[in-house]
Amino acid sequence: MASSFLEIGLEAGNRWQELIAGEKPWIRIGTALCGEAAGAFEVADAVELELAHQAVSAQVSRVGCLGLCFAEPLMDVQLPGGHRVFYGNVSPNDVAEIVSSHVSGGAPVAGRALGYIAEESSDAPLPDGIPDLNQHPMRVWENRIVLRNSGNIDPLDIYQYVANGGYQALHKALIDLDREQTLEEVKSSGLRGRGGAAFPTATKWSFLAGNPAPEKYVLCNCEEGDPGAFNDKNILESDPNTLVEGVIIAGYATGASKGYIFIRHGHDGPIERCRAAVEQARELGFLGSNIMGSDFGYEIEIALTGDSYVAGEESALMEAIEGKRAMPRFRPPFPAQFGLFGKPTNINNVKTLSYVPEIVSKGGEWFAGIGHDTSTGTVILCLSGNLKYTGMVEVPLGINLKDVIFEAAGGMRDGKTLKFLQTGGPLGGVLGVDSIDVLLDFEILRAAGAIVGSGGLIAADDSVCIVDMTRSLIAFCQYESCGKCFPCRMGMSHLLEVLERICSLEGTPEDLMLMRNIGENMQAGSLCGHGQLGFNPVSSALRYFGPEFDTHINDHECATGTCSMPRYSPALARR
Repeated sequence: MASSFLEIGLEAGNRWQELIAGEKPWIRIGTALCGEAAGAFEVADAVELELAHQAVSAQVSRVGCLGLCFAEPLMDVQLPGGHRVFYGNVSPNDVAEIVSSHVSGGAPVAGRALGYIAEESSDAPLPDGIPDLNQHPMRVWENRIVLRNSGNIDPLDIYQYVANGGYQALHKALIDLDREQTLEEVKSSGLRGRGGAAFPTATKWSFLAGNPAPEKYVLCNCEEGDPGAFNDKNILESDPNTLVEGVIIAGYATGASKGYIFIRHGHDGPIERCRAAVEQARELGFLGSNIMGSDFGYEIEIALTGDSYVAGEESALMEAIEGKRAMPRFRPPFPAQFGLFGKPTNINNVKTLSYVPEIVSKGGEWFAGIGHDTSTGTVILCLSGNLKYTGMVEVPLGINLKDVIFEAAGGMRDGKTLKFLQTGGPLGGVLGVDSIDVLLDFEILRAAGAIVGSGGLIAADDSVCIVDMTRSLIAFCQYESCGKCFPCRMGMSHLLEVLERICSLEGTPEDLMLMRNIGENMQAGSLCGHGQLGFNPVSSALRYFGPEFDTHINDHECATGTCSMPRYSPALARR
């Protein structure tokens, strides 16, 4: 069966060469959620209509996100044997000129171009008057591992994935390595979970690998619900095959018989593209029995859940797949002993599993050589708020957070001044502007009162009231509490009541101690991380902005004026 994989690789390579060096120009349009929201589908439709109108023959692909979300809709044109030229913030009205001048006439519209990316195999001259896109602030800091194919390949075409190194890692694991050696590569990489707790991935895998049960499962958690986080969705929309390959390798290394990819219902793009990746993998023999001629057989199922933030907790996720309400389980027993449908189970999130193919392909030591101390590899950050450049970057761990904000993201927009960063989702924390000169490292950030978490970074300027922001985060956490355990159910409600009182400029000094007492009880008595971490937004805000709370309480004033204006109260949505 190894020769069969060789044949697939040759076919994939031929198809790829036809795309980049054939007779037709290749047009790629970013149609991930960010592009869709900006009107990318309308641009794609306009491109196809304009090509027909001008009788121009070209290949059109709807790809994922390059990470430059501030420039969406993003469209690029690659002439046969040439380089990619990107156009940002494209509207349907821009399409006719780009098609006429560039696609048909061979002359890029320099005044509309965002930049170019050179094709390594091309000896064509570089475009005149157009900047190198890899020198853009958001790109120059990057080391793309998970995002290596994002915005580059058609996510619905597995052959494009194979042509760019896809399934080489699975082939290496099945043919050249045994299960223990595959697990050892992940161990030597130092890979830690990218979902919040940053637990060592190989250690978690070893719990399942050591269980002799004949039926075991690997679950991928795609229940991404954090405000300000969109990297999981982007992977599913841009390069779902890298996740599918990672899930298969995880199954092989742990001796599992089946994998589940768990996605929130309603995320149509991620669901459709992930389903296509699974179906195509099965058609090419990467799923099923005797994969690549080995004795390893494996299947993957796409499982959907309703709108539930707590379903992202690993035991609640299993409850949802079983058709129950998404609520955490009591532990022990732990999933590696008693998991999905009572079978031993391992759970990782999208980003964690998406690193695995490159780790196995290039070796664990290669990955361990990137990053800082025990925080190895890269991290995918979602940049939002009032920043000059918003979007997504994949940077090495150990980079200075200050550089991410003021260099990669270009600093604040419209001459505004950074006040604080909200990091790691609603259960993360905030960092004041004077506290962001720190390394992106799991332990260092935790010590600073923040977490890497989901990778979300929301930048707020001086017009944002920290008390009001904290109230909004707690309102989210309260609404999303499943209500199973008392400390979380009542603690979140009481925290919200107190913060509502302070935002109404009716708080008392005793309210600060009350919130700390509530937070301690939530941390000590809650069943899962939702309650255990639920006080983080408050504690970090008090740590860095205590005087602003004091002003609300003692002076009955809000420096930004936010709390003096009529506003929607999250308490109205409380449940």
